[in-house]
Amino acid sequence: MTIRALEKVSVGQNGIGAFILQCKKIDVHYCDYSGSSRGMNAFVKSQLSKFAASHPQIEFALSPRPRKHPVLIGHYINGKQKSICVKNMDSLQILKKVELLRDASGEKVKRVNKTVTSINDSVRGVWSPYHGSGMPV
Repeated sequence: MTIRALEKVSVGQNGIGAFILQCKKIDVHYCDYSGSSRGMNAFVKSQLSKFAASHPQIEFALSPRPRKHPVLIGHYINGKQKSICVKNMDSLQILKKVELLRDASGEKVKRVNKTVTSINDSVRGVWSPYHGSGMPV
């Protein structure tokens, strides 16, 4: 009788193997005449085309919204979205916000209590100074 090994289906983890960018679309809302959209208009005219050419996997949608503050909305592959109001910012600050949306995962910011986060459980278990026959207490 032969023994066959069980086949395990590999679980994809982002960062191991091919990297998949989490941001799939960025909406750019601005006003043509508002003073709070002055930086956004400069960003759209000067830097957006270069940024979009260097990131072809992200879809950019421009939509003018009269009498509204400028907003950046990032859509992610997990179905979530993040929006950032960029009123009264200059074009370099808006570029930093677009890079922030590009690099984000779409998940809410979580508090990390442990220094190491792992999917796999520990093989050795939890260590305690009271285990074993080491030093007397």
